[in-house]
Amino acid sequence: MDLSSLRPAEGSKQSNNFRRGRGHGSGNGKTAGKGHKGQKARSGSPRIGFEGGQMPLFRRIPKRGFTNRNSKDIVGINLSALEVFDNDATVSLDSLVEAGIVKNIRDGVKILGNGELTKKLTVRANAFSAGAKSKIEALGGKVEVI
Repeated sequence: MDLSSLRPAEGSKQSNNFRRGRGHGSGNGKTAGKGHKGQKARSGSPRIGFEGGQMPLFRRIPKRGFTNRNSKDIVGINLSALEVFDNDATVSLDSLVEAGIVKNIRDGVKILGNGELTKKLTVRANAFSAGAKSKIEALGGKVEVI
């Protein structure tokens, strides 16, 4: 569990555009859905997340580390996955999605040097590892950083 992933249960939140206290024929008249007396029937009821003085959930959960706002979610692809392309083909981000190698590009694609490549390709991606770059260029292919 993460503080950043806390959210209300599905269906627990309702829209607030319902007219309460408009007579018993409306189904929400008299006490306007607040029941009889008690803290929750009064105006100025406690804030959201208040648990009656018990240590609240967001303070009970251990807090470790942080989530970097500037981190990028890069998809790594090995050279062996590029074997599905024809010789002298141009491999772009769109062609990787069409071939089914990548489902979601997210923040970018990095080509990694794992596996063997037997075809001359022109590869366009956001980043390349040193091993992948050398293997592509050894076969006469081109590496283009977008």
